[in-house]
Amino acid sequence: MKALMKTTKSVKAAEVTKKWHLIDADGLVVGRLATIIANILRGKHKANYTPHIDCGDHVVVINAGKVRFTGRKLEQKTYYKHTGYPGGIKEVTAGKVLEGRFPERVLEKAVERMIPRGPLGRQQMRSLHLYTGTEHPHGGQNPETLDVAGMSRKNKVSA
Repeated sequence: MKALMKTTKSVKAAEVTKKWHLIDADGLVVGRLATIIANILRGKHKANYTPHIDCGDHVVVINAGKVRFTGRKLEQKTYYKHTGYPGGIKEVTAGKVLEGRFPERVLEKAVERMIPRGPLGRQQMRSLHLYTGTEHPHGGQNPETLDVAGMSRKNKVSA
């Protein structure tokens, strides 16, 4: 009877091999891109995915400041933070963040909110490398380029 039973093999942390992926975010929708990045960071694209092990890959995103929103989210979507003092809640729109000093934070927050909270999620977020321009210092890792526009179901057809 034991020969007929199927068992799921759990991967150990020492057996994990991490690859590097490069994504050009120019003109891509924030939410759709963030779900793809979050799945790669967690390792859900691998056959040996184990929920309690960091089996995800590294993701390098260039042109992170050139992402786009659909609808009227540039004016209507607000990000909140609190200073810690009474009445110290601050809000800023997504458009202001994209025009500001660190426009890659829009994509970083979108991915961060799709990753589980806790020590494992923080470890997985360290594998995300965001850059506003086209240059990045990870050329030595030979990242493979991902065609994220082809992965998206509702992308514009270019003629």
